[in-house]
Amino acid sequence: MNKLTRRTFVTGSAALLCAPAVRTDAQSAWPAKSIKIVVPYPAGGQTDGIARAFGDYLARQVGKPVIVENKAGAGGVIGVTDAKRADPDGTTILCTISSSLIQNRVTVKDLPYDPEKDFVYLTMVSGAGGPVVAAKKTGATNLREFIEYANKVGSLNWGSYGVGSTPHVLIETIAKQYGIKVQVIQYRGEAPMWNDIAGQTLDGAAGSYAAAAPVIQAGTGNLIGVVGTRLPPYPDTPTMTEQGAVGDFYDLRAFTTFAVPSGTPKEIVERLSALLIQAGSDPKVRQMLNNFILSFPADFETTNRIFKRDSEVMLRILRDLGVKPSE
Repeated sequence: MNKLTRRTFVTGSAALLCAPAVRTDAQSAWPAKSIKIVVPYPAGGQTDGIARAFGDYLARQVGKPVIVENKAGAGGVIGVTDAKRADPDGTTILCTISSSLIQNRVTVKDLPYDPEKDFVYLTMVSGAGGPVVAAKKTGATNLREFIEYANKVGSLNWGSYGVGSTPHVLIETIAKQYGIKVQVIQYRGEAPMWNDIAGQTLDGAAGSYAAAAPVIQAGTGNLIGVVGTRLPPYPDTPTMTEQGAVGDFYDLRAFTTFAVPSGTPKEIVERLSALLIQAGSDPKVRQMLNNFILSFPADFETTNRIFKRDSEVMLRILRDLGVKPSE
């Protein structure tokens, strides 16, 4: 039986989406038991919602229960490590976000897994763009006005949810380009950070659209820019790049990916990848993707190309900024 690692599997996306007429022994026997999707974050968040929507579709297709298991803690390290240690038989799937696979390589000392070697990535979904928000008290409605505010007050109070996270790298990149001073306040998650934007404790923050939307809609925070492409609900708000921000960082998109442990048989990887990609056409999954403004699931080759590119770019940026593991 063929064994697979991410580096050696080169089957094209067309092959993944066209199941053979006669299945191999590995395909016909899989899954022999229920499937577990490990989510390294708490229930109720975006990653959890993605896992449950795709898991429901998968259960309907394979005729076996699909159980979502939340193993939160240590910035995703606990859950990812648990998935790494699972038997490579296609019955344990990891559903996690880019920071646990990329940023953790710089921010976590003695990381107990190797994202390049320990997993095979099946598909991913990514956001259209990440909102950059200034608290209402700043009066800023665009990047230029926010920089002017920063120079006026002397130093910004900026919200983030982890060293090396998207909002942290964003503000450090802005500060480096525009020469402003920033006090970065780290939170345990997005929710308390956005609460402090609403309460005008912070001057600004960035993150996911789903978490930021209530603040923007309530008017306690102003959408001043977008990392990535323009947001469909706010098509008139320009991206950071369109407003003059410079750097490779602004081309990156946070993503959520599905993966299995390396060594999972090639035939099972092909079938699982195809099923998860096809889930994007399911009405329930499509509704969830639309709610979070997420892309259609990427094919196998695209997934691995983006993973490699984003890893190289983000790791370089983090090292250039001098980000190191916290003791």
